[in-house]
Amino acid sequence: MRTLIVDDEPIARQVLREGLESFPDVQVVGEAEDGKDALQKITKLQPDLVFLDLQIPVMGGFEVVRNLKGSRLPVIIIVTAFDQHAIEAFDAGAIDYLLKPVSEARLQKAVQRAQNLRGKPQELAENLAKIASAPEPFAPAKSHKIVGRSGQEYFLLDADEVLAFQAEAELVWIVTSKQRFLATQPLRSIEERLQGSQFQRVHRNAIVNVNHVRKMSALSSQRWLLTLSNHQELIVSKRQAHSVRQILRW
Repeated sequence: MRTLIVDDEPIARQVLREGLESFPDVQVVGEAEDGKDALQKITKLQPDLVFLDLQIPVMGGFEVVRNLKGSRLPVIIIVTAFDQHAIEAFDAGAIDYLLKPVSEARLQKAVQRAQNLRGKPQELAENLAKIASAPEPFAPAKSHKIVGRSGQEYFLLDADEVLAFQAEAELVWIVTSKQRFLATQPLRSIEERLQGSQFQRVHRNAIVNVNHVRKMSALSSQRWLLTLSNHQELIVSKRQAHSVRQILRW
C-alpha cells in the first residue's frame, strides 16, 4: 500500500515512518506537514493509505477529508493526541484512529483494516463520510510540546520551560533555564506553530517567551533590550519594535 504520512511534527512523522518499516506491504511514498500540502500530495501521489494528524497548520485534518476529490480515494487513518472525551466521540462514530504515542499492536490493527478496505469503494466512501461529518467542538487546543535535540537524544519540552528560540546561521537553539537544545525546525516554522501563544518574535533571529521577560530597557526610541529570567539579554530589532508594545499589554 502506497502510504502518505501527514503531521506537522517531524519527530512524529519519523516515529510513524519507522514503525511502518516492519510492514512489507506498506511503502511510504511521501510526507506532508500541513493540510494544503497534504491535499496536493494526495492528488499527486495517489496513496492507498493516509495517516492524518487532525491538528495541522493551514487546514486541519477534518477539512482535508472534506476537500478530498477524485474517484481514487485513500483509506484515512486518523492520528490524534486528543483526550478521552474526544476518543469516546470517535468510538461513537466508528472512526478509525491511532492515539499518540502509537503502539505497535494498534498500528498493525490499523494497517490490517486499511488492507481490508482496499477494493471496496462503498465501504471506503462510508468511512470517509463518517470522518467528514464528525463533530469538532470536542477537539482540545493543541498543547505546544517542543522537540529539542541534545546529541543523539530527543527531548519533549513544555512551552512554559522554554525561554527563547535563537537562530545562529543554519541552527536554531531552544533556550531553557538550564541548557540549550537544537530545534528540529527552522525559526519561521516554529513561529507559525506558536501563533496565539505566549511567544513573540523580537528579532529576525529570536523569539521569546514573554512570561520569562523580566526587564525591558530602552536603548533608543525604537530599540529595546530584553532581560530574560535566566539573565540572558536580547535586543529587539527596529522592525520588531511593535512587539514590545504587545509584551507590555500581555
